[in-house]
Amino acid sequence: MIVTDAFLHEADMQRTALGAELLQPVVIPHPLSTLTAGEIAARAVVAAAGIRRVMIPA
Repeated sequence: MIVTDAFLHEADMQRTALGAELLQPVVIPHPLSTLTAGEIAARAVVAAAGIRRVMIPA
């Protein structure tokens, strides 16, 4: 699950409601809709690093 920090609480509520508490969200800075293509690409790099941390624990 990738979520912006502004919606982390809502994502946590959904995880609980769905019984998926072990699912670790990857949190990126909010907002996305007003960013340039380059800024979105930079956020994708941050998200990819977070995904790696969640999928391949140390």
